Formats: sequence, C-alpha cells, structure tokens
Amino acid sequence: MTEVLASRLPLLGEKIPSFKAQTTRGAISFPEDYKGRWVVLYSHPADFTPVCTSEFVAFQERYEEFKKLNCELIGLSIDQVFSHIKWVEWIKEKLNIEIKFPIIADDTGKIAKLLGMIHPGKGANTVRAVFIIDPDGIIRAMLYYPQELGRNMDEILRMVKALQISDNYGVAMPANWPNNELIGDNIIIPPAMDEDTARERLRSAEAGEIKCFDWWFCYKKIEE
Repeated sequence: MTEVLASRLPLLGEKIPSFKAQTTRGAISFPEDYKGRWVVLYSHPADFTPVCTSEFVAFQERYEEFKKLNCELIGLSIDQVFSHIKWVEWIKEKLNIEIKFPIIADDTGKIAKLLGMIHPGKGANTVRAVFIIDPDGIIRAMLYYPQELGRNMDEILRMVKALQISDNYGVAMPANWPNNELIGDNIIIPPAMDEDTARERLRSAEAGEIKCFDWWFCYKKIEE
C-alpha cells in the first residue's frame, strides 16, 4: 500500500513530500531513492488511452537525453500496477517501443490528491501534472495540463537544461531560450543591485567581456 508522509500541497522551492509506492519496476521510496539526481515526476489520466500513449512514447524517445542530464522519468496514474504492466507490454508489442522508466501505481489516489493531480470536474482521473525535482528533492517547476492537451516533452527537457545552467552559473534564461528573439542562445546576467555594479557592467560591455542593452539587461555566452 502507498504510504504518504506529507500532509499538504507543496509549493515551488519546497521539498517534494516523501512517499513509498509500487511501480512497474519495483517498490520505491521517493525522493530518497533518487537523491543526487534530477527527476521529472508526471501523472497521466489513464492507461490504454490515446493521448497518454502518445505521451509515454514521446517521453521514452527522449529518455536518453534526460539521462544525459542526470534526470530520471517517473510516470504515475491511479491505475493498478497490473494495468500499467499490461499497457507497457501493449506499447512494446504494438508500437515497438519499450518503456524503460517506472510508472507508479497510485491505485489509492493518495499521492495524486496530495500533489493536486485530481481534476474535480473530470472524475477520479489524474490530470497531466509535471513536477521537476532537483537532486536535493526540491520542487523547481510544476506544470498542469488539462486532460485534452498532450504535453510538449521538448519543453520539459528544455526546462531541466535551463534550471541546471541557472544553478551552475547563477544566471537566467530569456524567453524561448535557446532561440530567443533578442539574444539567441545567450544567458542573462542578473541585474546589478547597486550603482557601482551597474557602472562596472557598462565598462565590461565596452571592453567586450559581456554585451548589454543597458546596465540592467546584460548577457553573455555560456562559459565552456
């Protein structure tokens, strides 16, 4: 039986609630079993449905890209583990795609309710929720999609990459990064918080060390 140890909906910047669950790849203790790795934990409305099937195939097609980022995928729905197993078998047999990451069987619905994955207007099915969790178990991003809309996995992959770069370099990413309309694949240097730093930014821009539209909007290439 699934064990949930937290008692309220988490927020960005908080630790993901701990729980134990049965998956298609064995029992897990989350997030303890994934300490030191990034995780994309996501829910889907139900097994054996067209949109969900297309999503799992899309996630699997990018699984190696996620793994290169030290990021694991974990699916979840309120179906029983027997349904998950049969569905995964069907995907492999009919679509020639092997789902290599675990799917949580939240048949009691406790985890889904805890994380706000239940849509009150759609019965007991889980919505298409996504939690991006860092190696310390901190929730860094949350996305909630309606049942009618399949997710964009490239966007989720982009978010993991961007969060890691932000952590490593203390920078921010512009809209549509790495294809921003103003600065392309450059990263944004945090705005100056005092006059001396503002003047130093402009001097650095004049020296060609960075580029700036003004002291509060400076950017540069990612350091190799």
